[in-house]
Amino acid sequence: MSTDERARAPQETAGRRWLFPSALIHELDPDAGASGRRPRRTARDWGVDFSLFLLAVLIGLLSADTLRHEDLPHGYAALDQVLGALACGAVWLRRRRPVGLAVAMVPVAFLSNTAGGAGVVALFTLAVHRPFRYVAWTAGASMALLPVFFWLRPDPDVPYGWAVAAGVLLTAAMVGWGMFVRSKRQLVLSLRDRARHAEAEARLRAEQAQRLAREAIAREMHDVLAHRLTLLSVHAGALEFRPDAPREEVARAAGVIRESAHEALQDLREIIGVLRAGETEEPSGGRPQPTLAAVDGLVAECREAGMKVTLDHRVADPGAVPASVGRTAYRIVQEALTNARKHAPGTQVTVRLAGTPGDALTVTVTHPAPPAEVPPVPGSGQGLIGLTERATLAGGRLEHGARPDGGFEVRGWLPWPRT
Repeated sequence: MSTDERARAPQETAGRRWLFPSALIHELDPDAGASGRRPRRTARDWGVDFSLFLLAVLIGLLSADTLRHEDLPHGYAALDQVLGALACGAVWLRRRRPVGLAVAMVPVAFLSNTAGGAGVVALFTLAVHRPFRYVAWTAGASMALLPVFFWLRPDPDVPYGWAVAAGVLLTAAMVGWGMFVRSKRQLVLSLRDRARHAEAEARLRAEQAQRLAREAIAREMHDVLAHRLTLLSVHAGALEFRPDAPREEVARAAGVIRESAHEALQDLREIIGVLRAGETEEPSGGRPQPTLAAVDGLVAECREAGMKVTLDHRVADPGAVPASVGRTAYRIVQEALTNARKHAPGTQVTVRLAGTPGDALTVTVTHPAPPAEVPPVPGSGQGLIGLTERATLAGGRLEHGARPDGGFEVRGWLPWPRT
């Protein structure tokens, strides 16, 4: 149990503590059982204990009035009343020793008629605080002694059969009442546990949703920013290694760097806006999300950056492609071009788009092996992992891997439902 749950458990009955049984409060407090301290009586407990004590005394007094009509040995009536008084006093110990008191009351109530009320209270307490197996043995022994008790000490005003039946009925009623009280307390505890489990599950679901949202935003940032930053890296590297380039090339590279930095900042603002708004769709007032029609602009941007890209666009109406499918296809092409720029610079990249409504949209990006060895790039493969998950969530699939000629191929399949 967490620290917050431990701090909250004692407060579940705060303000109305006196209305609850001390045993129930003891169960609701997770630290009480660990500390080993006994639960202190509440105002309700004092009221119930005093009422049951008065009930035991009242039954004992009524039973003592019948002693004068019984033919008892000399001094036995006094012993009966002494045992009854001690039994009534022992009622105050019923919460501490429910099993011991109930077991002790079986022979005491058999010997003392005035202890019958205390025996009934002890049996009720046992049914409230202990499982049924304890109650069954104690109540069974008490009921088994009833015929013998009324045979040895018959009531002159009540027939033998009626007296035994009344005793059995009273014992069963007290056991049933105690079990009913126990079941109510167990129901409260089970509802408390269910509420805590529900809160824990809700908290886990919220944490999982937050984690998934963070992962989605991280994938989106990778897909968006990696493309822009690689453009910056390529042109900045060109300026670094060719400081004597013509002014026109320097100006063009500086313009691409400026434009890429501007686009990267715009994309970053857009993603942060989605994060702050707590939305997964396009934020209000932001730029429109890329679709399949934006692939042409993406390829043109890469060509301006010096890449060799061939676009084979076989989709007759890109605007008819659903927005979510087109956005996923755009991200696949964007990530594949980014990887080609990083891992196979200077190679010829081929982008193929094909598909029809009611069938599927296929995206294929291939490039041959680089002409020279390229140093490994940190974080390689993370974008493709994210794109594979993105394609799976869209109902499609993404495959990627090396080709026999040493090149690399990324192939995506996305469902295109007929509208």
